[in-house]
Amino acid sequence: MSPPVVLAIAATDSGGGAGLAADLATFAALGVHGACVVTAVTAQDTLGVRAVHPVPFDVVAAQLDAVLDDLDPVAVKTGMLATPEIVRLVASRCAGRRLVVDPVLRATTGAVLATDDVIAAYREHLLPVATVATPNESEFAALGRPSGPNIQVTRGGDIATTNDHGTGCTHSSALAAHLAHGADLPTAAARAAAYVSHQLRLGKDWTLGRGRGPVAHIHATTQGEIA
Repeated sequence: MSPPVVLAIAATDSGGGAGLAADLATFAALGVHGACVVTAVTAQDTLGVRAVHPVPFDVVAAQLDAVLDDLDPVAVKTGMLATPEIVRLVASRCAGRRLVVDPVLRATTGAVLATDDVIAAYREHLLPVATVATPNESEFAALGRPSGPNIQVTRGGDIATTNDHGTGCTHSSALAAHLAHGADLPTAAARAAAYVSHQLRLGKDWTLGRGRGPVAHIHATTQGEIA
C-alpha cells in the first residue's frame, strides 16, 4: 500500500535542525511521503538566524500547484511563510485539507521572522481554515491569544536539554503525519507529543554546534544498524 502524502510549506534551515529539514526527517520516520514547498532560504545555525531570503511569490505558487495537482497530499503542515501574500495563498489553496499551522513568527534566539502584516494574515486568513494551530507561548501572544478548539499551545517538556532547536517544527510535522494516517486530532496530538519527547531524550547529551543544538532526527542507535 502506498504511504499517505504530507506536504510541508516552510523555509530551509542551513543548520539542519528546524524548518524543512525537521519536517522531512519526521515524515520519513513516521511512515509518510514528504513533499515540500520552499518559502524562504535561511542562513542559520545553533546560535541564531543570520539571513532570510524569501522565495518569490510566483515560485512558491508554482511549487504549491505542482504538489497539490499531482500528489494530492492528505495533510499539509506550514512553517515559516515569509510574506502575507504567501499566507493568503496557502489559506486559499489548502482550505479543506487536514491543515496543521505552525505559525513560525520568532526564532528561539528571539529573531523576528514575521512582520505585523504576516501576523495579521495568519489571524484573518489561515487560522480560520486550520485543522489545528500549534503556536508556542510567544507566538500565541503575538497572534493576540486567539481562542478556539483548533488552537493548541505547545509548551516545553520536562526533559532537561539544550538540544531543542526544531522542537516546534518536529511536533507539528509529527501531528500532520498522524492525521494523515487517519488518527483523530486528540490521538494525533498525543502521539506527536510522545514522539517529540522520545527524540529530545535521544539527543539530550549531544554536542552539536555552539548554541542550542537540534532535536534528534536520527532513528538508528548504533553504527551497525545504520550500515
